[in-house]
Amino acid sequence: MTVNGSIIETRDLVRDFRRTRAVDRMSFSVEPGEAVGYIGANGAGKSTTIKMLTGILKPTSGEVRTCGLDPMRQRIEVARRVGVVFGQRSQLWWDLPLRDSFAILGAIHRLDEATTLARTDLLVEQLEMGPQLATPVRSLSLGQRMRAELAAALLHSPELLILDEPTIGLDVLSKQRLREFLVAERRERGTTLLLTTHDMGDIERLCDRVLVVDHGRLAFDGTLAGLAGTVGAQRVLVIDLAEPTPDLHGVPGASLVESESGGLRQRLVFDAEATTVAAVLAHVSSRHQVRDLTIEEPDIEDVVRRIYAASGRT
Repeated sequence: MTVNGSIIETRDLVRDFRRTRAVDRMSFSVEPGEAVGYIGANGAGKSTTIKMLTGILKPTSGEVRTCGLDPMRQRIEVARRVGVVFGQRSQLWWDLPLRDSFAILGAIHRLDEATTLARTDLLVEQLEMGPQLATPVRSLSLGQRMRAELAAALLHSPELLILDEPTIGLDVLSKQRLREFLVAERRERGTTLLLTTHDMGDIERLCDRVLVVDHGRLAFDGTLAGLAGTVGAQRVLVIDLAEPTPDLHGVPGASLVESESGGLRQRLVFDAEATTVAAVLAHVSSRHQVRDLTIEEPDIEDVVRRIYAASGRT
């Protein structure tokens, strides 16, 4: 297979188990620096794909390259260039202080002591884990442990970070901290991100491309807006006006869905492929005084369900 610089490339990838085909002729590529959401229903084949990308499972047929390497034949080399976080599986030592886990992982990745300490200090500062360094992993809260898992996956500065349900069970604040860190990490280091999650907030805030897998097959590959457009989902602009206003009909590219409080608040639905928030707002504000506005994004879980329904599957 010719990789042409791709971080991930699969071609006609198949993985069969005794009674089912978990991945069915999957073909896609991920370029350096991309942030890609890999989503689908339970049992769609997401985790099986990740296990083949990292050399845990051998494909039944087809080809896969991760960082230009064969994950089965070059598993150690792949491990040096990839970081992985599984939301419900730990790579930390349960009974040891967190600091010791980082030291052991540094040795496993053959980092010298100075590099391990410098990278640990940077990640601890960025993820606000200083007070937890002396704490045994088993005593960390779920949010603290997930930040530690992320630091562990990034300790060796991998080219590719694979996250499998990284925010599962986290509270709102913990999710926000993880998301902000990941955005900064990608911006500053160019880390490539592959994310599987059932939390569509993760996809919306972290990813600029979405792969939807359905029964082991790729059902969609494109932008989040394109995913919504494929099944007719639209965005809603909620406009708060300074004074009661007649219904906002005739706005190019948008249509009124609801008017509340005598016209003080009006909801316009618009197709992001046909117009923009700026264009809709410019039209309205040229005629009326706008106090505030918010955008309601499509419910991505509903969008995915529509894709499954369109394919005749549930």
